[in-house]
Amino acid sequence: MTTPDNLKYTRSHEWVNAETDGTVTVGITFHAQEQLGDVVFIQSPEVGRPVKQGEACAVIESVKAAADIHAPVSGVVLAVNQEVADGPERVNRDPYGAWLFRVRLSNPAELEGLLGAAAYAKLAENDKR
Repeated sequence: MTTPDNLKYTRSHEWVNAETDGTVTVGITFHAQEQLGDVVFIQSPEVGRPVKQGEACAVIESVKAAADIHAPVSGVVLAVNQEVADGPERVNRDPYGAWLFRVRLSNPAELEGLLGAAAYAKLAENDKR
């Protein structure tokens, strides 16, 4: 399992890349896509939607299940990745390259509460048991 060191992670299996402009890019982890199986649909949040940390704001569906995608931080949705919405299988091929949406942070301190790569890798490993 890959867990890039430059990202932050949530317990609900989203990854977060903090950008230099005060925004974050969000996707799902390798572990999440592996557990879901073949992804067939993504319902992205609406651009302009305010989100609160931990709230379900998008949906991802696979041949096995549907799951909520949670906002890892509070803020406003600035963009969605239409290429991934139109070709959801990209999440399986490259989960860390297939970002889902971007958020302008309203509380940058929330980033500090997210997991680092080592802590997330341990969580994902325990999740498999």
